[in-house]
Amino acid sequence: MKKILLVDDDQNLCALLSSYLVSFNFSVNSVNTVPNALAYIRKDCPDLVISDIMMQGLNGYDLIKFLKLNIVYVNVPVIFLTAKGMTTDRIIGYNLGCHAYLTKPFDPKELIAILHNVFKQIDLLRKSALVNHCKLSINSKLFSLFNLTQGEKNVLMLVIHGYMNKEIAISLDVSQRNIEKYVSRLLNKTNTRNRVELIKLFLAYI
Repeated sequence: MKKILLVDDDQNLCALLSSYLVSFNFSVNSVNTVPNALAYIRKDCPDLVISDIMMQGLNGYDLIKFLKLNIVYVNVPVIFLTAKGMTTDRIIGYNLGCHAYLTKPFDPKELIAILHNVFKQIDLLRKSALVNHCKLSINSKLFSLFNLTQGEKNVLMLVIHGYMNKEIAISLDVSQRNIEKYVSRLLNKTNTRNRVELIKLFLAYI
């Protein structure tokens, strides 16, 4: 369950929006000032922050600046939900690194769509980072150890990430029969009996 922190001094809005987000299976907490938000984030870092801009004292722009200055929180996505709807305001928000900028009044369905898209993009980036990490690890160990060809390497990476032969064939634009041959060669070269053993062997070398 994704954790969301609402930062807004409009308590009625926080209550309504919290209830709405919870109905979509999000875990939601709210605070009414930027200092309270920073204290909460240090205690229990959320997966995403939805913040107003205009608040007493420090504002939403200050909040995102503080997050971007801290290596621990620099990647926490921020969505601005605000009455400041001028183009210049949005430009400031995006230049500071916000993921989305919604102007009040807003359609809550649009916010849900934005949330799903943000989390989807984050998941893709994480998977990409994992793939790159895995490639580095496997290149230096399994590839040389078992003398794998480039084709075998490509198939192996997709097997490790859970793709079936048909999906691998589509991804690599080759026949499913060829993928089956690649998988058989991988099993033979690594002395493993099935895909599960092959994946376990790979994980042991990360």
